[in-house]
Amino acid sequence: MTCRQLGGPCDLAHRGESADDVINAQDQHLKAAEKEGDATHQEARDAMKGRWRHPKRSLDWYRQMKQDFAALPED
Repeated sequence: MTCRQLGGPCDLAHRGESADDVINAQDQHLKAAEKEGDATHQEARDAMKGRWRHPKRSLDWYRQMKQDFAALPED
């Protein structure tokens, strides 16, 4: 899945065995972008921080990402 598919602004591809792997890769990507001062990723980073802080409120997003991941063709 790409950063954009996960709510970010770019097309960097994340790969993993599970949706959780891809979500964690996106989190690391957003952290790195924030650390580098990349303002284009700030909105997505703030949203990700909110999801980690309030997981129950973020279940709809999480379920959707798992569903989207499951629908992807296998490489």
